[in-house]
Amino acid sequence: MRSISRWGKVGCLTLEWVALAVWVGGMIVLSGAVIPAVFNTFGGQDSGGMFLTRAFEGYQRFVIGASVILCVAAWLRWWSGDPMVAVGRGEIIVLVVMMIAGLIIMVLHPHAAELQAQAFATKDETAKKAALESFFRVLMPIRSLYMLNLVLGLILIGIKATRSLDQGGQGV
Repeated sequence: MRSISRWGKVGCLTLEWVALAVWVGGMIVLSGAVIPAVFNTFGGQDSGGMFLTRAFEGYQRFVIGASVILCVAAWLRWWSGDPMVAVGRGEIIVLVVMMIAGLIIMVLHPHAAELQAQAFATKDETAKKAALESFFRVLMPIRSLYMLNLVLGLILIGIKATRSLDQGGQGV
């Protein structure tokens, strides 16, 4: 067993919980409060859509940071070899699958933002309708992946909470 101080373990676990709070809480706030508020306030699809694109880009930056924290913290806990902070197989599987956020951030979102900009820049109604349909076809899997990631984040929180309860709250 490699030595990591108690404060190191506490810090590691605390950062993991904060990262999960950002990951899960951010998505809940965006989908439950921000999206409805934007479309009920801005009045237009174009301005509201552009605002939401920027809001999700900000959320994605936080998710990148949360991903790094979760992966580094899991590695440190594994590396320590301490059974009190051991990394379980289920935790690793969920964490690896959660990295589909990278697919959204690196591939799907930039493509959707490009389609959105093209649709909003088009003045011809027929071309605009076709461009918006293309945009919404890309947006549907993005939404589904975001919801999958939200569920996976909740599952990871459940795994960590279960582990804490199984140990009587000691050390975790």
